[in-house]
Amino acid sequence: MFRFFETLVHPYPPGEPKTPPRGLLAFLLHYSRPVLPLLGVMSLLTALVSVAEVVFFSYMGDLVDWLSNAERESFFAEHGASLVGMALLVVIGLPLLVLMQSLLTHQSIFGNYPMIGRWLAHRHILRQSMAFFQDEYAGRVSQKVMQTALAIRETVMKLTDLFVYVIVYFVGAMFLVGRADPWLMLPLVVWLVGYIGIMVAFVPRLRQVSMAQADARAQMTGRIVDSYTNIQTIKLFADSHREQAYARDAMDAFMQTVHRQMRLVTLMTVTLTILNSLLLVSVGGMAIMAWYFSFISLGVIAVAIALVMRIRFMSNWILWEVAGLFENIGTVQDGINTIAQDPAVLDRPGAKELVVPHGEIRLEHLYFHYGKVRDDESRPRVIEDLSLTIQPGEKVGIVGRSGAGKSTLANLLLRFYDLEQGRILIDGQDIAEVTQESLRRQIGMVSQDTSLLHRSIRDNIRYGSPHASDAEVLEAARRAHADVFLDTLSDPQGRRGLDAHVGERGVKLSGGQRQRIAIARVLLKNAPILVLDEATSALDSEVEAAIQEQLYALMEGKTVLAIAHRLSTIAMLDRLVVMDQGRIVETGTHEQLLKQDGLYAALWKRQSGGFLGEDIDSVAGTTTTVTNEA
Repeated sequence: MFRFFETLVHPYPPGEPKTPPRGLLAFLLHYSRPVLPLLGVMSLLTALVSVAEVVFFSYMGDLVDWLSNAERESFFAEHGASLVGMALLVVIGLPLLVLMQSLLTHQSIFGNYPMIGRWLAHRHILRQSMAFFQDEYAGRVSQKVMQTALAIRETVMKLTDLFVYVIVYFVGAMFLVGRADPWLMLPLVVWLVGYIGIMVAFVPRLRQVSMAQADARAQMTGRIVDSYTNIQTIKLFADSHREQAYARDAMDAFMQTVHRQMRLVTLMTVTLTILNSLLLVSVGGMAIMAWYFSFISLGVIAVAIALVMRIRFMSNWILWEVAGLFENIGTVQDGINTIAQDPAVLDRPGAKELVVPHGEIRLEHLYFHYGKVRDDESRPRVIEDLSLTIQPGEKVGIVGRSGAGKSTLANLLLRFYDLEQGRILIDGQDIAEVTQESLRRQIGMVSQDTSLLHRSIRDNIRYGSPHASDAEVLEAARRAHADVFLDTLSDPQGRRGLDAHVGERGVKLSGGQRQRIAIARVLLKNAPILVLDEATSALDSEVEAAIQEQLYALMEGKTVLAIAHRLSTIAMLDRLVVMDQGRIVETGTHEQLLKQDGLYAALWKRQSGGFLGEDIDSVAGTTTTVTNEA
């Protein structure tokens, strides 16, 4: 039975994720569609349970009148059938209704509903561009996804519960007491006006505080996660007090919102208690006076007092539910600001799969400034009217000082960003017209900032080819010279070798070990286009020399774009392209560029230990401007 209800809702809806709408109701509906029919049935069952309870209150009033007026000898003969009927309703009918309501609520909706939100939001966030993640804390984004998914469920379910309970109970109470004496409805009407006034006065303020609190909570979480992610840097600079102050600043901001919220809660609770006390006294007093003048029976007094007590307890619950509702609405609206963003880089309608039979790359008049508008020549350039053709199978090295635009060029080739002008063609296909996934499947990349997944060595290497066998994974590790340290690896769970987990971003491995795992991953991927961005920068000279042989073997039959500060690693490539301030200023082989005695020759001469010098005071045809590369 439980399994049946648990599988009524699929928590992982299929289909491509879409950008959710930014309107609150539309956003809630976007993540609620799979459960809307069940929410409707749940609301109906909740209404039936509420009606049954109101009917029971009415019956209790009748019972009081029967007991006060009936003869003992004839009591069961006159009212026995009614007593049995009410007993069956209480013992069988009500539990069955509650069982069905609970199965739908807890088995079908409660767990699956927020998982739908997490699944859809996570898949949408994964489609976001690189710029999105560069502008956000990873911890803050994950917190928003988790908080918002839960808040969506709480908002919708609280709305349906409140709507049903308020209508059924209040309308039922008005009907029961009004049927006996219309004047008894007056205190209820006055109470309702006062209750609405309390909500109007306090709830919007609670909503504003809750939005601020949700953002402060996410900011606090983001700072804490940022500290843990960069724990090595914190310990290296031995400044834990500054890091504590950084976290405490966010915690203080969060606590300020908590204090504001609790002050409002205290004022709201006291005000509601006063209002409820006045309702109880006024209804009780009017009911007693009406009985005194023989306008109503004792049963009506019992019903009126019981309903007022029920309303009194429910009013506290409802007010807290409304406050919680608006707190969740604040969380949802805060989440909308993060989640409901269109990815900056999107596949165009009808985008096709990229096919790379040869591997020719053509860059035609590229302009790119990371979204900045160049309004004067003094502003830094990133890529400025750059054109370059790389023949199929050609190995081209990109050289230049820091900030010349080398890594940006690689990012544009991978379409992490869209060009402002120009186009990039691979075998005559504009990369803006093909799917991003098919483009990146055809390009293997090893970067200088190697990041591994917090999974096993096997999973990290197999990321290059998900269906590769263990033998192929081991061969890739051997070719990347990663096999020499595999047997030494273990983790706290006792997993060893290929099964050992590497820690967040691969922190349990040295820089050289991470780099070799990354190279093994690309070796296994075996894409026709290869991008090397300082691929051996973290390796010592002996290991680098050994891996260079494998990289040269990997390059065979591939189109290669290699970026390096260490010129010795790319001097043997087919052609070198020298960049400065987003432009190509020289091109040729290593020997040809040395003969030109230009920027490349100056860089070669000023190398220290094989690395480019960062400052070049006087080079013909160049400037001393150094720009920051994103």
